[in-house]
Amino acid sequence: MKYYRFLLVGFVGAFFMSSLLFSNLFGNDKNNSNQSRLDAYNKLRNAILSVENYYVDKITINDIVDKAISGLLINLDAHSAYLPSKDFQELKIQTDGEFSGIGIQIALKDGALTIIAPIEGTPGDRVGLKSGDIILKIDDKSTLNMTIDDAVNLMRGKKKSIVTLTIVRKNEAKPLIFKIERDTIDVKSTYAKKIENTGYLYVRVNTFDKKVSQEVEGLIKKNNPSGVILDLRNNPGGLLNQAVELSNLFIKDGVIVSQKGKIKEDNEEFRANGKAVFGDMPLVVLVNGGSASASEIVAGALQDHKRAVIVGEKTFGKGSVQVVLPLDKNDALKLTTARYYLPSGRTIQAVGITPDIVVYPGTVPKDENDFAIKESDLKKHLQGELDKIDNQPQNVVINKGENTITTEDIYNDIQLKSAIDALKILMVMNSKDLMNIANK
Repeated sequence: MKYYRFLLVGFVGAFFMSSLLFSNLFGNDKNNSNQSRLDAYNKLRNAILSVENYYVDKITINDIVDKAISGLLINLDAHSAYLPSKDFQELKIQTDGEFSGIGIQIALKDGALTIIAPIEGTPGDRVGLKSGDIILKIDDKSTLNMTIDDAVNLMRGKKKSIVTLTIVRKNEAKPLIFKIERDTIDVKSTYAKKIENTGYLYVRVNTFDKKVSQEVEGLIKKNNPSGVILDLRNNPGGLLNQAVELSNLFIKDGVIVSQKGKIKEDNEEFRANGKAVFGDMPLVVLVNGGSASASEIVAGALQDHKRAVIVGEKTFGKGSVQVVLPLDKNDALKLTTARYYLPSGRTIQAVGITPDIVVYPGTVPKDENDFAIKESDLKKHLQGELDKIDNQPQNVVINKGENTITTEDIYNDIQLKSAIDALKILMVMNSKDLMNIANK
């Protein structure tokens, strides 16, 4: 027993000494950390005092602090920003009320104010703004060092008022000037068209608002196609839950997207709900450099699950989460708090989605005689030629209406043509799989 008592006393003594040693070590680490924070705060305080005391123009302490916070947020990433009172109120109007603008989604890319995409049917789309255009000036104001929120506020205004954008565009020798009349932005989020001479349905999603998945489901059920082309080109994104719900229509199980940030409790994983109403529907998705955020989540999830063929160009690469954190009743921070990750674990941010089949925009090449025409349209074409010879008005009008994509439409869009060809291959592959199952 003496031996055990001695051992215990020795152990207690050793533990006491080691505790003192480690407490000093950890205490020093904690003290060093606290001292480092104090030094950093003192540096900021000294900088503010120096500006207040010596800057050439009169400036208030509130202005100094506002500029300091703004500079901090701008230097974090392209999407974080300080929202002083005016900007905070503008944001509320943008999200809760009606406003007039030109209908483009913008971001800072490599330090330049860049158009992600013009939204279909809006003033920006009608005048010919393109994904990838760099905005050099808004009216007479340079966009160099301008925040996204400031740019958005400058482009919004009264209905029918004019805003002038100076645009730098790839392969253009000099900047382009666009005078654009502002209008109320009322976007038709989804629509569908039958594709001529096929059993396929073309489904266009312009933006992810609160009813997108419901509308797409209704359009597909109504038309009952043999295959679907989902067009997400120039779709700048929208609501995360709608990206998840749209993916749910086609993906049977597994992760669709996960959201990860510094605070583990806020991390979230979104999984397929198992319903997959169109889980076996042959599917091709069209994307380009204007496809961003929610569009990239849908395309990336479908690609990772090998549920669709992705056709087009590399997407924009906007895969981060911003939240608005009020500082007080008037001011707020818009802060990046997390990033989105696809089922495979890859990130979208600054990387984007690379299509399975890369196709650049343009028309389908025609033969030397410019006579690329399908047999089904030959009689209509010849009738038209006869009418020209007889100098009579044509009595055969090719008009499929707004609900059909014609052969002419297809040959004017090589990306769409490639998507249709990919869908045909999928249909053949699926038929062979069914035949193999039947023969077993």
